[in-house]
Formats: sequence, C-alpha cells, structure tokens
Amino acid sequence: MTAWTAHVTVATVIEKDGQYLFVEEYSDGVTHAVFNQPAGHVEVGESLVEAAIRETKEETGHDIAVDHFLGIYTYTPPMFPDRTYFRFCFLAHLTQEHPCANLDRDIIQTVWMSLDELRNSGRARSPLVIKVIQDAINGQKFPLSLIYEHPFSSQPISQLDA
Repeated sequence: MTAWTAHVTVATVIEKDGQYLFVEEYSDGVTHAVFNQPAGHVEVGESLVEAAIRETKEETGHDIAVDHFLGIYTYTPPMFPDRTYFRFCFLAHLTQEHPCANLDRDIIQTVWMSLDELRNSGRARSPLVIKVIQDAINGQKFPLSLIYEHPFSSQPISQLDA
C-alpha cells in the first residue's frame, strides 16, 4: 500500500477587466498543456502569503499584492489517489508587470481569460481552477487576518511566551 501524502499549496486569483491571469503549463501525469492559476508548494520557513507572492512571480514574472483570503480547497487527483492537495487561495492584484521575465521551466506562457473561455478550453488543470474563479466572481473573500501563522522558533514550547 502506498503512503498518503498531503501537499500544502497556494494559488492566486488575479482579475483585470473581467479576465483572469492563468499560466499554461505541463503537469504531472498529463500529456497536454493545462491552465492553472499561478500556484505552487509552500517552501520551508515561508508563510502562505509569502509563498503566494513568490509562486506568482516565478510563474508569471509579475509582482503582486495579496488583498484577501479566498478559501481553502482540497483535491485528490484520480491518477494519484495517494496525494491530496490543500490549496490556500488568495485574491491579489498586479503591482508591476514584467512581460519579458524568465518563467519556471514548466510554464509555457501566461494567459488572460474569462471563466467561460477557461471552461470552453477544457484544459483546466483540476476542478479547483474553475471553482476558485466562481467563488471570486460570487464575491467570496475573507480578511487575511483569518490566517494565523506562528513565527518559526527553535526554542522549546516551554520557553516561549504563552
């Protein structure tokens, strides 16, 4: 039996004039290019917001500011039943575009599309890609203060202030 693995990921929903920023990319277990929000895994010592900013920069080349927390989404892909992705999704806006930036190696290009264009493409990386856009369109958003991330400390718990 294969061990189950949890993957902590982040994603950003960025809207401009009714269009949403996506990356066209190659994905594990998929033979064709798919569309996804700028997204990726949280790295050691990184907060969720820091990870969202970094992943967006690496995948789109653009600088962003995170405005709101959209929600937590989970997905277990049918081709990898031993993996569950926990996606912390944020609403953000561009602060600076860098059209000639070098992107992560799996990224083909960035694309602005409407939700209908994404649906019609049939190439959403997972059902979450569509779901988070629907939630954003429906006005779902939460303050960033909803998330508490305790600062990293190498001290034993007994020595920390309560």
